[in-house]
Amino acid sequence: MRRTRRMRRSTLLLALTIAVEWYVAPLPLAAEDQPKPAMKVLLEKVVEVPSKIKVLVRHVTYPQGYKTPEHTHKGPGPRYILQGKVKVIEGGEMGTYSAGEVFWESGIAMTAENLGDGEYKAVIVELLPVE
Repeated sequence: MRRTRRMRRSTLLLALTIAVEWYVAPLPLAAEDQPKPAMKVLLEKVVEVPSKIKVLVRHVTYPQGYKTPEHTHKGPGPRYILQGKVKVIEGGEMGTYSAGEVFWESGIAMTAENLGDGEYKAVIVELLPVE
């Protein structure tokens, strides 16, 4: 009888252990137990803004070979290149940027030309006055 109780107890403990592991295993690791994410600063800039601004974030896609006419934006801001390569001429200065890079657009007259072999994709952030 004692042997049967021990076997039942052992079986119960084993089943309980398996159930707890099955339940706990899918839980996410605590932050201190996870690998640390890789981070790097892409752009750092001091910007003077009025007390209240509107932030506009857009995703743009240019087809291969596309060049914008000269134009302006209502506000300055960073541009993050997701895919492709772009040549930007702004205020007489030229810059070429590729996927993973960020540049600052001041809001003055500029052009942008897709220099890549495929589509150019970017995220445009504009800091706009509240109207």
